Amino acid sequence: MGIVLMFLLIATVAPFVFIHLKKTKLAITQTILLVGMWVYFFETMFISAPSAFSITWSMFYLSLIVAEVAWVMFIIQVANSHEKPREAVKY
Repeated sequence: MGIVLMFLLIATVAPFVFIHLKKTKLAITQTILLVGMWVYFFETMFISAPSAFSITWSMFYLSLIVAEVAWVMFIIQVANSHEKPREAVKY
């Protein structure tokens, strides 16, 4: 269960990554998906697992996918931003 919690925390930070990337619509979408993700997690942990393909189940997995997109976009942006100063230096 520890690895799932780690992915949940990384997905929870994803809206801030989207805000940093100036992708407001994706940040709002991820925030809405986060609500369903955490509801699904707490239902699974303390009550009983909701059925497959329910709303919270879908929100849980969509949130993880959108969070992955956020982090990939962030890594690409960081890699591109470090290339610019290197081009300015002439040997």
